[in-house]
Amino acid sequence: MASIELERLPNHVVIIPDGNRRWAAEHHLKPWEGHEFGAKNTEQLVREALRMGIRELSFWGSSIENLKKRPVAESRELLRIYQQHFEDLIKSDDIHRHRVHIRFIGRWEEQFPNELKDVMYRCLQATSDYDGNFLNFFLAYSGDDEMKLAIRKIADNLHAGEEVTDSMIKRHLMTNDMPPVDFLIRTGGEPHLSAGFMMWDIANSQLFFSESFYPDFGPKAFEEAITDYAMRGRRFGK
Repeated sequence: MASIELERLPNHVVIIPDGNRRWAAEHHLKPWEGHEFGAKNTEQLVREALRMGIRELSFWGSSIENLKKRPVAESRELLRIYQQHFEDLIKSDDIHRHRVHIRFIGRWEEQFPNELKDVMYRCLQATSDYDGNFLNFFLAYSGDDEMKLAIRKIADNLHAGEEVTDSMIKRHLMTNDMPPVDFLIRTGGEPHLSAGFMMWDIANSQLFFSESFYPDFGPKAFEEAITDYAMRGRRFGK
């Protein structure tokens, strides 16, 4: 497929990787094996995004409720997969060659075990000075929770008669240092959003819903989705 002109690429792409467990069921595997294949696919998509020149890429790994609602064995395995995946990221030549700054967004520090958090802290430290590209993982994150926290912070610091502005809201979000989302991709064949995901930042996003379960949404499917975005016209209400 021909390369896409840089000016037509989305700056910030978000992927909601739905369908790991359904993919596993179709292949007669355990649910966490679907997450294993999903993690491997994430690594491929990160490399593809870097190759294409996409500056900011985000993945929603889990909501606040995910680990609490899933069976204990699956939750334990999912945390193990996170730990291995982030260990691999620290060692990745692609991350360091492209100077990829890694961020973790959500309440992961409240929910995750210390061993996993230690690996995540090492990711943050190892890439803290990088500014070539940005790779964001939303973990123990829900958009409605983010917005409620922001409103509370604003209310605590708002002076009488002071106007609430767009920039004030953005400044109090967990995503305060991230650009708005240009393109949101959801896999898994269910065309909807969940838990108010990034509700402020996706206000003007283009949306793409894939019928493929996430482990099957590989680099070729990703490139096709980005090509679809590049062909769309953006009017922004004009």
